Amino acid sequence: MLLEIKDLWVHHGRGEALRGISMQVEEGRIVTLLGANGAGKTTTLRTISGLKRPTRGEIWFRGERIDNVSPSGIVRRGIAHVPEGRQLFYGMTVQDNLEMGGYLLKSKRQYQKNLDGLLEHFPAIRGRMKHKASDLSGGEQQMVAVCRALMSNPTMLLMDEPSLGLSPIMVDEIGKIISEINQSGVTIILVEQNARMALELADSAYVVETGRVTMQGEACVLAEDENVIKCYLGG
Repeated sequence: MLLEIKDLWVHHGRGEALRGISMQVEEGRIVTLLGANGAGKTTTLRTISGLKRPTRGEIWFRGERIDNVSPSGIVRRGIAHVPEGRQLFYGMTVQDNLEMGGYLLKSKRQYQKNLDGLLEHFPAIRGRMKHKASDLSGGEQQMVAVCRALMSNPTMLLMDEPSLGLSPIMVDEIGKIISEINQSGVTIILVEQNARMALELADSAYVVETGRVTMQGEACVLAEDENVIKCYLGG
């Protein structure tokens, strides 16, 4: 098992954002988390990436417990995070943003190799390298956010609402990009408001409600579940 979360509790404000979440992620798969706003999906990703500390429970990655590891240590172990809202350095160029994503790489040669590979797969970014991130369209900004995360050569990619605020055409493009990244060997945990797209892309899914997992299973099975259809697919 690549990632295993055991009975995870996370405190937020006066209450608990996560209340005993457990989940498993097999290598090479796409796993999606479904749930309403405030259900705990983003908190789950932020806790995996070391940005929040659990009050109880364990997170294991490649057989190592990581719930007390720093965010930079998480990246070094092979987990990268594409946060909700992209969170680029908007006053900096696209190139500068990508350099930030590769800051833990050991050599300039490795940095250039990663960069060349990404620009080959994201040609729209190549001509924008000297532009400030603030000058890009929403779709271009999301591509830069994905590329920045991929600069560290992750084994697992955490993606939080990658289609948020994008046009229907760009939503389709982001879906293709997610699939291509996974086909290249990267395991993905996807939080996505477009539940229909998420279930089409994913191998398995977890439904999160008020900080707890209430349903789990193969994505194709959950896509046919009456409660999932009613709550998340507009049925």
